[in-house]
Amino acid sequence: MVKVYKNVCITGAGNGIGRAIAIAMSNEGYNVVCADIDLKQAKDTLDFILNKQGSGIAVETDITKAFDIKNMINSTVDEFGSLDILVNNAGVTRTSNIMDLTEKDWYWINDVNAKGTFFSLQAAANQMIKQNQGGRIINMASVGGKGFVDVSNAIYAASKGAVISLTKTAAQELAKYKITVNSICPGITHTNILSTIVKKRALEQNKSEEEIMKHYVRDIPLQRPNDPEDIAEMVVFLSSKGARNISGQSYNIDGGLIPS
Repeated sequence: MVKVYKNVCITGAGNGIGRAIAIAMSNEGYNVVCADIDLKQAKDTLDFILNKQGSGIAVETDITKAFDIKNMINSTVDEFGSLDILVNNAGVTRTSNIMDLTEKDWYWINDVNAKGTFFSLQAAANQMIKQNQGGRIINMASVGGKGFVDVSNAIYAASKGAVISLTKTAAQELAKYKITVNSICPGITHTNILSTIVKKRALEQNKSEEEIMKHYVRDIPLQRPNDPEDIAEMVVFLSSKGARNISGQSYNIDGGLIPS
């Protein structure tokens, strides 16, 4: 018999991809914990879910802080009885050339994208092991972590490469507990981060934002950037019964932008 998972915690659920994931999972009947460093945005996502007769809570969470991660996990269990799925979605970047990046950038980006992802995964896995019912962990990486160079910056790419590597290692170590670990690697996706990148590239190259977007789209074989909902649908699948024997994988959602 396949365990039916119902309780999901999503970091960075206040906007963009995280918000789309929270809504999609709620539409599938999951109880959703909307975790975000911006509590107001988390509550906005939650209000949308509740207005659609969904179920969930909002938790203010800075994943660079161990206390906040512990509180996020405990709040999930206190409200719904168990943590079945963690979606490690929270992430940050700075749009900059490699020679302009600073030590402060290194620590900030890696604190969230690498360290925060790792310790959220560790805390979730500890809870899932305690429950003895398996679980699912889904990490948000990026095609930047696989070598696509025009996503954001070198530190961001390094941090997402770390997420891909962590996914593979954690999948091996947690398999004996029936916990699957996978990552998703979005390509060009309509988010606030993309808007910031496009604006900066436009200024740097003395071009319009429309020209920059046309450049990005031209390189996508399917000629279409992602909507956040495209990523959310993969999360829904990786949380489903159909993905029960999938672990250690990193899935590109990029319109064919990179080959593997």
